[in-house]
Amino acid sequence: MRVVAYVGLGANLGDGRGNLLRAWQRLGVAPGVFTRRLSRPWRSEPMGGASEQWFTNAVGELETELAAEELLALLLQIETELGRDRPRQGFDRPIDLDLLLYGDRLIKLAHLVVPHPELHRRRFVLEPLRELAPELVVPGRGQSVAQLAVALAAAGEQQLRPDSW
Repeated sequence: MRVVAYVGLGANLGDGRGNLLRAWQRLGVAPGVFTRRLSRPWRSEPMGGASEQWFTNAVGELETELAAEELLALLLQIETELGRDRPRQGFDRPIDLDLLLYGDRLIKLAHLVVPHPELHRRRFVLEPLRELAPELVVPGRGQSVAQLAVALAAAGEQQLRPDSW
């Protein structure tokens, strides 16, 4: 059985757009993964002052036959292949892949929480996700992606601008 999942892609080191596209291409050739759509890239200022480098972000929609934990393991493997060293890089990274949503499932494990626990607080995730699935109701939130995005944009806490591939 296939499940629709959404993956957040981000980078602020090196060729951000290129790294996002390389990660998306690797997902597309992985067994049990069927990529569908990728949002346009968005440029976002770093949160909390931990970096001076702006990020490039996007969200991808895919179908998968993998269990959520298997998909997470694949995302971590692709990060490593593309040069991410989690313990050493801190806030700056050449690639960051987050499992945002896995069907309508609520998952709470020590190493995996879905929906992503910060999804509703991150414009750089909500805006590209809104491009793909504005009416999608986020499990456990009771609001659509569009509603969450509008509320967060009104707060105006993070600068964000659309980009192009």
